[in-house]
Order: sequence, then C-alpha cells, then structure tokens
Amino acid sequence: MKELTGRQKEVLSFIAKFIRAHSYPPTIREIAESFSISVKGAHDHITALKKKGFLRQVDKRSRTMELVKSYGEEEDSDSIVHIPLLGTVAAGRPLMAEENFNGTIPLYRSMMKKNRKYFALTVKGDSMSGVGIMDGDTAIIEEQSIVRNGEIAVAVIDDAATLKRFFRETTRIRLQPENPSFGPIYCQEVRIAGRLAGIIRQY
Repeated sequence: MKELTGRQKEVLSFIAKFIRAHSYPPTIREIAESFSISVKGAHDHITALKKKGFLRQVDKRSRTMELVKSYGEEEDSDSIVHIPLLGTVAAGRPLMAEENFNGTIPLYRSMMKKNRKYFALTVKGDSMSGVGIMDGDTAIIEEQSIVRNGEIAVAVIDDAATLKRFFRETTRIRLQPENPSFGPIYCQEVRIAGRLAGIIRQY
C-alpha cells in the first residue's frame, strides 16, 4: 500500500467521520470547504486516495464515493467482524422482511462502534437514491429501538420493513423517502429496528 501524505490522511479521516455522522459521503465541494481549498484541489486528493486503494467511486455522481479502508488498518482476521445478513428491506415501499439468517458479511472493526450490535439488510427499490442508497445495496444497520428526527432508520410496520428518514410529528410518524417520485409513509405506530450506519455496494 502506497504511503499517504499528511493532507491525504486528513482528507481520508474527514471522509470517514462524515460517513459515520451522516451515513453517506461528503461531496467534493464539502471537502473543499472543510479544508479551505479549491474544488480542484479536493478532487486531486480524492483521485490520489482512489489510486492508493483507500476510496472507490462507481461514477461521477454526487455522494457515490465509498470508503474502502481507513489509514493504518491492518488487513488480518483480528480487524474483521462478520455480521448477520437478515433478509431484505424496501427502499421504495414496505416489503416483508424475511427474518431468517441469510449468512454473514465481513466488516472492518474500525467501521463499527464498540459494544454495539449490527446486522445487514439488502435494499430493494430506489426511494432513497437522493442520498446515494441504491437498489441492491447492502445496508449496515446499528441495532437500536430509538432514533432522532431526520435519521435514516429501518422501520417495521405490520411485519414489513422499510428504510426511510424518521420524523416524529405531533400526531403521527412520518417516514420520508429521498426521491421526489415517492411520497412519505404516515403511521401511528412503528417499531424501529435500527439506524443506518453504512452502505456496501457491489459492482
């Protein structure tokens, strides 16, 4: 693995923290603003990080950048955790989630918070495409029963699971998609299975 420059380490750290905080990557403009550099300068850093194997990007669309690994990670068995793959979550309309065990997927331990449980679900549909969550992606979910307004959560309604932004309004709960072609889902009762922690995409 090629050595990173000091600034490349800082940019990579910023991207990793942004993804942990927002569950989607920053734009090149957001990176440029954070470091008070030009958009071209930020783009050059991203290009270098991709060439050195730390980032990848399927195309030039905004927020499709993915973190391959953080600086200093050791690629051995001690750094990898296998989390359960538990079925399917809909990102277009609610779909029955098969709560059977469908195997496991490996994750770097550095991508996970200490003493927290995680599971994975496969995304179906494109109602969350506005934040870079696409059909066929694997959603990494941090198990918890309570989420804050605006967080992307797995909500279970009548045994159907869906991935949406969660909003608790005065008299109801709103599950908001991130695609103008889809309308929100309103309900009185919902069970939260967890919050979105990350996305894995196969090419």
